[in-house]
Amino acid sequence: MPAAPATDSLKSTYPNPRYAWYVVSILTLAYLVSFLDRQILALLVEPIRRDLDISDTQVSLLGNLAFGIFYTVLGLPIGRAADRFSRRAIITAGISIWCLMTAACGLARNFLQLFLARVGVGVGEATLNPAALSMISDLFPRATRGRALTFYNMGVSLGVGVALIFGGQVIAWVAGAPPLTIPGIGELYAWPTVFLLVGLPGLLVALLMLTVREPRRHDRLQVQQADGRVTEDLTISETVKYLRQRWRT
Repeated sequence: MPAAPATDSLKSTYPNPRYAWYVVSILTLAYLVSFLDRQILALLVEPIRRDLDISDTQVSLLGNLAFGIFYTVLGLPIGRAADRFSRRAIITAGISIWCLMTAACGLARNFLQLFLARVGVGVGEATLNPAALSMISDLFPRATRGRALTFYNMGVSLGVGVALIFGGQVIAWVAGAPPLTIPGIGELYAWPTVFLLVGLPGLLVALLMLTVREPRRHDRLQVQQADGRVTEDLTISETVKYLRQRWRT
């Protein structure tokens, strides 16, 4: 019986479950949109190759180097930022960046411009997982956290499916529509228009993130320094050292 008050006190530090699931739903939607934006390039390879006159090697660079390398490498520093700063702000900025850069892919007129736009997509999407996973862990107690994380990770499968189905529908619709005319830019034909139609609506998800409050942080790792101080803010080198010391476990 004495443990009950402590348990109730612990639960009270987490937000209302309905609100927590609302936030997870937005994060899952963002995850879905991120996969749509990253996968749409694969459906447009042939017209892009033809219009920009790029090689198979350059097409590979657009997917692997431009997006993949930056998306992977930036994970650790962004994860550190998520431990120190507002995760809501990080995710909102990231969504805005990758959606605008997806739209910018449609404005590219050569390989370099498209490459840089894809780098921007990778940089923006690199913000989502570190900040979202950290936020979810602070929205749910351990007893229900697994369900929330599973729901969030559904965004991967849903995103791939939506990219193929919705992306294909957009491509088919654009193919039968007249060219899109943008003042100062001119006429945009099929594949540039697809990037705009896929990228810009994602900004609505960034607006939804503005309705989310930054949750209180829980379960912070504490490390005792050599001088006896106990800190929660680890540097990257301290993190690597901590993992190296405990890699066997």
